[in-house]
Amino acid sequence: MGKHRKPGPLTITVRTTGGLVAGAVVIGTAAATAQAAVGAPGGVPAQAKPPAAAAAMNVNAAPSKSQKTPAPHDVPQQMSGRAESASAKPASPASPAPAPKRPTAAQAIKLAESQVGTSEDGNGETKFADWYSSTGRAKETVQRDGGSIGEYKDAAWCSMFISWIGDKLGFNDQMGFDAWTVAHAKWFEEQGRWGDKPKPGAIVFYNWGGSKSIDDIEHVGMVVKDEGDGTIKTVEGNTDNSVMNRERSEDQVVGYGYPDYAN
Repeated sequence: MGKHRKPGPLTITVRTTGGLVAGAVVIGTAAATAQAAVGAPGGVPAQAKPPAAAAAMNVNAAPSKSQKTPAPHDVPQQMSGRAESASAKPASPASPAPAPKRPTAAQAIKLAESQVGTSEDGNGETKFADWYSSTGRAKETVQRDGGSIGEYKDAAWCSMFISWIGDKLGFNDQMGFDAWTVAHAKWFEEQGRWGDKPKPGAIVFYNWGGSKSIDDIEHVGMVVKDEGDGTIKTVEGNTDNSVMNRERSEDQVVGYGYPDYAN
């Protein structure tokens, strides 16, 4: 079984659009010249621990490109003895793009449980590791951690499974995007969304020996239900080489990451 891999910065590019339209009105008298100009500027194995590295998310704003000012519109030179006016009607500003719709915890659980039964092939590979290997995120983590992208193909994939769910929901900015459980948990902690209470849809991190240190995390899954008796029902990848539902003791839980789901 391969090792869990470490995290790298997740970059999100935010595009902004903007524009300013100005109109000019010039009123002339008879036989006068008027001009108007209009412009529009604009059971799992213990994971091997790679060297520690911090995870971060960067949000970069890409400014909009300025638009060239069109040439002035010509107004007829002769006004036939009466006053005329030329005016330009300002264009309506562009409507902002709608914000992505956040999934509910129930939707995240449904997607995760839809994968129950998905298993490794004879080479220890899964579609989740194949997907992760194809992402720009894999390139970032390889650049940071060393090794090669191909190593993800048969690495322990529980964290890649959670990242896959986030990607399918368009929710990686809330669910995290990593192949290494320790860094995945630290990302939640850095976002201020880390705690010790099981909630449906929460991302649960384990240490089989009962350690409560993030640095000792060995496995990750998703909470389906708090049973209320010191156990939780979960859905997890890379457990017995498959995606499975499990019942876990809270004694094995290091902590929980809380995506900001819709109500």
